[in-house]
Amino acid sequence: MNAIEITNLTKIYPGFQLDHLNLTLPQGCIMGLIGENGAGKTTTIKLILDMIHKDSGTIQVMGKDNLENTRLLKEDIGVVLDEAGFPECLNARQVNKIMKNTYRNWDAGVYENYMKKLSIPSEKPFKDFSRGMKMKLAIAVAMSHHPKLLILDEATGGLDPVARSEVIDMFNEFTRDENHSVLMSSHIVSDLEKICDYIAFLHKGKLLLCEEKDVLMEEYGVLHCSCAQLQELAPSAIKGKRESAYGAEAIVRRDAVPSGWNLSPVNIEDLFVFMIKELLV
Repeated sequence: MNAIEITNLTKIYPGFQLDHLNLTLPQGCIMGLIGENGAGKTTTIKLILDMIHKDSGTIQVMGKDNLENTRLLKEDIGVVLDEAGFPECLNARQVNKIMKNTYRNWDAGVYENYMKKLSIPSEKPFKDFSRGMKMKLAIAVAMSHHPKLLILDEATGGLDPVARSEVIDMFNEFTRDENHSVLMSSHIVSDLEKICDYIAFLHKGKLLLCEEKDVLMEEYGVLHCSCAQLQELAPSAIKGKRESAYGAEAIVRRDAVPSGWNLSPVNIEDLFVFMIKELLV
């Protein structure tokens, strides 16, 4: 069973269209959703959660249509959106009491452990939290009712490097259970590269690429060569390039490059940036 299975999903707004999106997150895996502002990441997440209505297509979450058994599905999904929406007058201790009456599987002990691990103050009003502290509280709540799927929209935004590392470790630990899965969007691509099994690239509402991260790292490399050498390669082998008077740098398929050429490992951020720049040329 797949954790999420999206088929021909379309949502049309004035000036933007999420265009026949097909995306599958296998159970037990972490998928990173990458794209510029306005690429459709948040729209996709809101459609999965039925926060907005689709125009066409289907969405299955843990084997069920996302419009059916909505209450049951939301018990099994932990959600962190870009803005943590707790009443400003509440503190973390009061949030615990409210969540006991919200989720059937709420675990106060797990919540307390996450509060300690993330250094969340129990008595400080939410209105006095920093952005990073608000995200920490949202993450603690999302993970404290024994969800099977985490859906995270910029969940590491506003966190300092130490807190980000701690949170990433928590997500990794979460998916040690093969029944647990994570869909995670972030502008901090280095975080996704550390944690994700799959990477999906969105650009202007279209899915450019969705592949296992390790396959991408093996399939592509960064080529440093002269502009003349770059012309020798088939255009289909080049995912993106940057040329100057000093030479060329390009993301290329490794199997299309002659042996002995200067290839170095690619990272996910470079792959994405080069691909987008190529489309904008």
